[in-house]
Amino acid sequence: MSNQPYEGYGEGYDPYAAQQQQAQQPQQAQAWPGHQQQAYDDPQAAQQYTQQWQGQTWDTQVHQTTPAAADTAYLPPQNYQAPPQSYDPYAQAPRPETPAPAPAPEEGYGPSTLSGNARITDAQRARLEGRSPIIEPGMQPAGLTAFLALLLSVTAQIGSYALVVPLVVLQAVTAAGWFRLNGMWPARQGIALAFAGALVADVVLLAAGRENGPAAILGTLGVWVLLSLVMQLRSHADPDTRIQSLMATVASAALAIVAAGHLAADPDAVTVGAAAIAVAILARALPLPTVASVVVSLLAAAGAGIAVGGMTGLGAKGALLGAGAAVCALIGHRVASYDYPSRFVHFTAGVALPLAVAAPAVYVLGRALA
Repeated sequence: MSNQPYEGYGEGYDPYAAQQQQAQQPQQAQAWPGHQQQAYDDPQAAQQYTQQWQGQTWDTQVHQTTPAAADTAYLPPQNYQAPPQSYDPYAQAPRPETPAPAPAPEEGYGPSTLSGNARITDAQRARLEGRSPIIEPGMQPAGLTAFLALLLSVTAQIGSYALVVPLVVLQAVTAAGWFRLNGMWPARQGIALAFAGALVADVVLLAAGRENGPAAILGTLGVWVLLSLVMQLRSHADPDTRIQSLMATVASAALAIVAAGHLAADPDAVTVGAAAIAVAILARALPLPTVASVVVSLLAAAGAGIAVGGMTGLGAKGALLGAGAAVCALIGHRVASYDYPSRFVHFTAGVALPLAVAAPAVYVLGRALA
């Protein structure tokens, strides 16, 4: 046995100390589970008891990827920069500018119109407030109605051919006003067809005489209904539009043709009835409550009928004729005041409908009271 140090170790190697250290390692290994909780709580203790494995273990042979490697398999590279949270792939694309909101409409009443208006109309405001949305024509259309009625009243005493002049004007305004009242404008074909029927009825009445007035009016009306139906059948519009156009054309032609009843009625009846209508419409335009205005209109028409009837020979019977004509005229006036009428409606249908609707009453009452 040599006194030289053992080969493979440096100087100072003590074999007894090495054996004692090997004997203590199993004891430390057995004490490892008992210190597990302390290792979790103390990082330094965990590092002390951590075993350093070198070489492959059975885990690396059986599983290709250890749990630690699986957790780190999807980690991004070190030079990867995550996109910002507010990343928008279309942020670089130009975006259209949002138009500025339209200014709020001014307070107050706007002009009444059928096609609509940016401001609120009188009828819309009345409907929102729970009032009637009816807008009456007013004093200016009433003045035009009274003027046209006075022309009929005067020319009826002159003769049939003189009466035709204001009657043709009445029929033209009636045809145009009815289409505008139904929201159909411009409706040139329908207006022309309705006005042509009125002219034909006038010609037939002048040729056949007043005694054949009902046959001339009803015959012309029947023919024009068929013509209106044929015209709509040739239209390429959708069914709903064709039905609406047919109804408007037939109604316009009927009103324009029926207005020829002034030409078929007795001249004295036309004079009394037209004068009563003029007074009734003017009284209806006065700024009075609706009920009071209607009562005043009827009383004024009856008074005008008595006054004019005394000049024509009808006498007190003129009161009944004037009141009856005024009732029909007020109905026509009410129809022209339908929801959302425009100014054009007031100066067409508002002027003509009171006289056109009253024509049958003038004819019937004139024949009954003559």
